[in-house]
Amino acid sequence: GNKSPPLGRWILEDAQPEATKWFQNAEIKHGRIAMVATIGFMVQKFGVHFPLYLGPTGSNCFSPESDTAWLLSSTTGTTFSDIAKAAPLDAIQMVPAAGWLQIFFAAGWFECIAYHRQWNQEGRVPGDYGYDPLGFTKREGGFESEELKSLRLKEIKNGRVAMMTIAAWVSNEMIPGALPVWHP
Repeated sequence: GNKSPPLGRWILEDAQPEATKWFQNAEIKHGRIAMVATIGFMVQKFGVHFPLYLGPTGSNCFSPESDTAWLLSSTTGTTFSDIAKAAPLDAIQMVPAAGWLQIFFAAGWFECIAYHRQWNQEGRVPGDYGYDPLGFTKREGGFESEELKSLRLKEIKNGRVAMMTIAAWVSNEMIPGALPVWHP
């Protein structure tokens, strides 16, 4: 890190500390979303699916077909098996409006909690939303420990790579041949 200044550094030259914190927070959040999106894109593209243990018989990790398919949307006749067989961007288009509404409200709820924890509670480090099930921040030194600073820098760098990766893969799905190298 710090070998060369970021491309948009001039934007933040005269910025207040709160603005810098906002940009850092946004970068971490977008990086985390991109990392999850990259994994989801690969899983859908490779055809690996989670089995419906409580659902119809016959579905497993590599064969989403089942004896009796569960309907995702009765109005469109879309089943979970249909989505499992689709390409990543086609699968997104197959989700019904009610599903997108649920996703929108869940994301909005998370954003409200994240905003409160990040901006209304003082002393928060960008990206710290108070959810730490593995106890990384409970180590000796907390956020100021060298180990955690190193992990946070790795998270930022991996997030940047994931943002570029998912952008390239989606571009190649929309415009075949846009990405000149192999991708899933």
